Amino acid sequence: MSDLFDPIQLGALLCPNRVVMAPMTRGRSTRDHVPTELMIDYYRQRASAGLIITEATGISQQGLGWPYAPGIWSSEHVEAWKPVTEAVHEAGGRIVCQLWHMGRVVHPDFLGGEAPVSASATTAPYKAHTYDGRKPYAEARPLTVDEIAAVVADYARAAGYAIGAGFDGVQIHAANGYLIDQFLRDGTNQRDDDYGGGIENRIRLLREVAKAVTDIVGPERTSVRLSPNSETQGAADSDPEPLFVAAAEALQALGIAFLELREPGPEGTFGKSDVPAISPAIRKVFTKPLILNSDFTLETATAALAEERADAISFGRPFIANPDLPERLSRGAELASDVMATWYSQGPEGYVDYPALAASPS
Repeated sequence: MSDLFDPIQLGALLCPNRVVMAPMTRGRSTRDHVPTELMIDYYRQRASAGLIITEATGISQQGLGWPYAPGIWSSEHVEAWKPVTEAVHEAGGRIVCQLWHMGRVVHPDFLGGEAPVSASATTAPYKAHTYDGRKPYAEARPLTVDEIAAVVADYARAAGYAIGAGFDGVQIHAANGYLIDQFLRDGTNQRDDDYGGGIENRIRLLREVAKAVTDIVGPERTSVRLSPNSETQGAADSDPEPLFVAAAEALQALGIAFLELREPGPEGTFGKSDVPAISPAIRKVFTKPLILNSDFTLETATAALAEERADAISFGRPFIANPDLPERLSRGAELASDVMATWYSQGPEGYVDYPALAASPS
């Protein structure tokens, strides 16, 4: 029986513990999506995680619609990421880059006024974060088959850039109502071509992206994040279990290093689901390491590993205010609380000024 503080092999990476840092958007890059020096300290401080998965990082301007989020589509981005990865490695850590295309939840303000792209002509609910405040989303334009091929190529290029920037691997963001998830779910995918209709067609983009990325960086340095739950950012599916089991089977066939599932329960603090957990069914078909995420505590994470429902647990918000989270968990120490107002506030406050346990007042 494994616990949180046992080492684990995640593809090419031998990780010293099973406390994974989940991807979290923090908005500390420039308006041109270039990583900043502030991000060096932030990621270095959290290098004791078994593995760091970066905040979602745009693969192209077309796919990035979050203020001050980082990108990985240009040489400028690559050079700016290098000090971050070097700092994590010097501190003894491991770090992979999460590759992101937001699809229909990119506001036209980020696209020179052009419509966002998606599987079909649909509109996301709620409002977008823009540099000029919150604004309603616009109807998306369906990607053509040729444009889908170009998006797949963007993922592959970004994966190569990530390795060039010193990352230990990449994670394909296929969750949370973003582009790949929009293709997966029948509520947002209304296509009648090879990328729409039945499950095999709806998982085609995920499979093609994963294949293209593994061809560039190797399956042992490729992972995927899925969110097998109910509606997320307006993306829903009428029968999610067979969909996500089929997606997991496709990823198993490609031999990816690990699969991370964001699977909130009915009482989740950051997103809720009224769909019973699908991870047990996925566990039966995906035999590589499985990482679960969403609202875990030390007790529930320990139970998930003991019951072999997961091989590791990724923690998001606890890492914001607890840069040395593995140490705090191992000692049973009280966790510090984060300040929501500083989640995306650009400056150092609420970002790099949370002290480690050893530096905290006794």
